[in-house]
Amino acid sequence: MINFNGAITSSDTNLLVHNRGFLYGDAVFETVKVVNSKILFLEDHYFRLMASMRIVRMEIPMNFTMEYLEEQILTLAKAKKLENSARARITVYRNDGGYYLPQSNTVSFLIAIENLENRVYSIVHNEYVVDLYTDFYVAKQLLSSIKSTNKLLNIAASIYATENGLDNCLLVNDSKNVIEAVQGNLFMLKGNTLVTPPVSEGCLNGVMRKQILSLAKTIENLEVVEEAISPFELQKADELFITNVIKGIQPITKYRKKEFTIDFSALLLQKLNDAIA
Repeated sequence: MINFNGAITSSDTNLLVHNRGFLYGDAVFETVKVVNSKILFLEDHYFRLMASMRIVRMEIPMNFTMEYLEEQILTLAKAKKLENSARARITVYRNDGGYYLPQSNTVSFLIAIENLENRVYSIVHNEYVVDLYTDFYVAKQLLSSIKSTNKLLNIAASIYATENGLDNCLLVNDSKNVIEAVQGNLFMLKGNTLVTPPVSEGCLNGVMRKQILSLAKTIENLEVVEEAISPFELQKADELFITNVIKGIQPITKYRKKEFTIDFSALLLQKLNDAIA
């Protein structure tokens, strides 16, 4: 028996009682975009998921091929009639048993999907204001680069942003460098140089980050570098933008007293749409 919200009930009626993802954050996930019955950047998502599972010592089932996971996601999309444009999330969690030390490294998975209004990436030309979040810091370690279900820092930063009238917050690592936004990687354009923090700084190894780096390197006379960004450099930038697979590119229009243009972001977004058309 368990007490669930004040009601004594059988533990068999609640799937969370022994779920390690719920109890310990013992889970990893991928969020993908489905367009016209196709998963964008499938290979990158698949290999990042496999790498995340290996990092946290999960046992990868023999049937966990890229084709199998693609089929599972698209079957659900078809069942819900969301093949045209959807956001899907696959969460892989270690199976029940044990406390901090699991009894097994075998896994199960859960896929959920919801509708997305726009198939192509676009920029909404509204003000987008950010500031630093410094109540907690991201550790410069390999665990910070994967998508695990331990996202309390991101949740606290999101609440902070809402309470302070911000659209987003920029996260800082334990060396006091700016590494990413709450839900995406950070890029900074300064003159003819595009900068994004390296994964070694503790930022997420983002799938869209990889696409943007690749596209940016095709632009003539643009230097693309991965290096640490200090908070002081943000106000010297010409543009700042955030990237993730669902949104694509989100330009930042204001950080503290500094306002930014979005011309380069719009150029990159067009290249992104052309690449996946």
